[in-house]
Amino acid sequence: MSKRDYYEVLGVDKGAGEREIKKAYKKLAMKYHPDRTQGDKALEVKFKEIQEAYEVLNDAQKRAAYDQYGHAGVDPNRGGAGFGGGGDFGDIFGDVFGDIFGGGGARGGRQSRARQGSDLRYNLELSLEEAVRGKSVDIRVPTLVECEVCDGSGAKKGSSPKTCPTCHGNGQVQMRQGFFAVQQTCPTCSGKGKIIEDPCNSCHGHGRKEKTKTLNVKIPSGVDTGDRIRLSGEGEAGENGAPAGDLYVQVHVRDHKIFQRDGNNLYCEVPLSFTTAALGGELEVPTLDGKVKLKISPETQTGRMFRLRGKGVKSVRSGAVGDLMCKVVVETPVSLSSRQKELLQELEESMGKASSKHSPKAQGFFDGVKKFFDDLTN
Repeated sequence: MSKRDYYEVLGVDKGAGEREIKKAYKKLAMKYHPDRTQGDKALEVKFKEIQEAYEVLNDAQKRAAYDQYGHAGVDPNRGGAGFGGGGDFGDIFGDVFGDIFGGGGARGGRQSRARQGSDLRYNLELSLEEAVRGKSVDIRVPTLVECEVCDGSGAKKGSSPKTCPTCHGNGQVQMRQGFFAVQQTCPTCSGKGKIIEDPCNSCHGHGRKEKTKTLNVKIPSGVDTGDRIRLSGEGEAGENGAPAGDLYVQVHVRDHKIFQRDGNNLYCEVPLSFTTAALGGELEVPTLDGKVKLKISPETQTGRMFRLRGKGVKSVRSGAVGDLMCKVVVETPVSLSSRQKELLQELEESMGKASSKHSPKAQGFFDGVKKFFDDLTN
């Protein structure tokens, strides 16, 4: 039985574009799909005819052969361009779901594309001083680089990869199962779409080689744990000459023995002697730029915060400089001699009944406790 003209089957003109052909196919395939025709044999034959027509007209190579030689040009039994048979249900449903999930439709997924190289991450540990001031550091990164001998093609010098004869460069083939067509990775080229008949002796056809690169990274002043520095094109080399990935340097700042960082501000605890806390005086405190003198006012209590402006960290983004916050902790004298204990006892006795005047916080606390219990009993 002679076959109908494929353009007639889909109801399109010979000059119809790819979009028009796909639209006509979707409409007819949805109408005559076996799930909708309830086992009608005649309509199943029509559905197969629609699939066959679409497979030819949607492929530029097959369509050209069909336009020139008719059905004989795409008949696989006559050595034509036909392969696999059957239409692609991905073209009906793939465009719909592809738009939802960000894909480009099933057809776009079938095209063999050289993949961009993978991104790499390098964990860099810094001291607080290095993070605050910035530095230049050399790092060694194991990666895949483009083969210098074959320029990343994988083929020996003077030759080049050839288009896979099985999938015609698509990287995937169709397998018929009843009325359905299933796409699989091409077994001949492993999905690459090209075959290297004469591989490079240096990279053995991979186009990439393992190498440990030494890179100089400039760490800006003010970085903090969690910051990332991106080095474009310093990741793994891409396949078949595709662009390389990026290298991300992940910063981690070690804990400091004295300072704690919160944004652009630094915090530290400074021990304060009992005498200086009571009488006032000067206290030497550390900063990242050296020691500075801090004036302590008389009757300073534990927990009081002193702010040293501009002694913090310079922001890596805004350039603003934070402050150093010093929290004083009054230190109780230890390992006292007998005479020192007598002096402290004399001090306590000298305060006598006026202890509330000299210890207002303690007096206020005990007054609050007394009121609390009085409220409970009343």
